[in-house]
Amino acid sequence: MLKKALMILCLAALPLSVQAKSSEEKRQEILKMRDGVLEKLYESNKETKSMIAEAEGYAVFNSGGVNLILLSAGSGTGVAHDNKSGENIFMKMATGGVGIGLGVKDYRTVMIFHKRSAFEQFVDKGWDFSGQADAAATVDEKGAQASGADTVVSGVSVYQMTKTGLALQATLQGTKYWQNDKLNKK
Repeated sequence: MLKKALMILCLAALPLSVQAKSSEEKRQEILKMRDGVLEKLYESNKETKSMIAEAEGYAVFNSGGVNLILLSAGSGTGVAHDNKSGENIFMKMATGGVGIGLGVKDYRTVMIFHKRSAFEQFVDKGWDFSGQADAAATVDEKGAQASGADTVVSGVSVYQMTKTGLALQATLQGTKYWQNDKLNKK
């Protein structure tokens, strides 16, 4: 009877240990993505390295999106980094919008927060409404893209890079960012 009870207890605890390892693996995957995106950003926009170093914080997101004629939607994960404390805050995002377009794309977004209040509001509240227009045709990071993104939040610079996809769109987007409670637990 004791053996059965120990076996059941071990089996019940197994998902917790797997989940803890899984969360750590996900954190490491997001940090690796962030480092790769920043490296590419620094190559194409050399001034961003000093902008990020002098900023209050920054965020990097890996996102995917679909645009079907009048509606667009997307989701992703990322990390906000507080330059003052050195803390990484893992986050999720979802976006939806209206506008004209057609396509699917996998893209990366980097936000640089020049004001402390903008960084804190992003991490705590997470909303960003933005307009977006782009044309992209890339596969395995080969191809061409022309994109622009702007934010209505003062004190924030936004850079967007398409990794893969084919899209032609002009949309008005609403994007919600929020903390990933599961990945922020230590």
